[in-house]
Amino acid sequence: MFEDNHIITKHIREGNLKEFERVFKEFYPQLCLYALRFVKTKDLAEEIVQNLFCQIWENRKDLNIHTSIKAYLYRSTYHNALQVLRKMGSHNKYKEYLKYQYNENESSTNKLEEKEINKIVQQTLSSLPQRCETIFKMSRFEGLKYQEIAQKLSISIKTVEANMGKALKAFRHNLKDYICLF
Repeated sequence: MFEDNHIITKHIREGNLKEFERVFKEFYPQLCLYALRFVKTKDLAEEIVQNLFCQIWENRKDLNIHTSIKAYLYRSTYHNALQVLRKMGSHNKYKEYLKYQYNENESSTNKLEEKEINKIVQQTLSSLPQRCETIFKMSRFEGLKYQEIAQKLSISIKTVEANMGKALKAFRHNLKDYICLF
């Protein structure tokens, strides 16, 4: 299996593609099955896991895992699957899962934490420069690719990337106590 998680994390943070591929090959099938429990379609489950690994690679320099890699990947898959369900308007599936997964106390704690996170997200969004906020919303809420955003706003892809970098940095800073990867 895997040696010390800190060494693996360090290698990935340094851009070691072989180490990243090894983690991907080891966990991808298991994570797809895990995501499938939530979203119920194979394609969507695979997309969630692929997006997770893309996020990890894109943000590898900021990667900081305090648990085992396996626990980190499963928890991230769980959060990404729930985010997809919320985006799809599947609040009932989300609530059913929370009832199944947590007892009443844990569920109410999660709701409080979710309210705090939503408040921080809204505050962070409103603190961003207007263009930066617009680009972030188009990317994350509307699901547009950088190329599409650049075309719609008549700006360069580099400008989109720079603004997304600024927004993500603000979110990472403001949500560091709540989210392990953003």
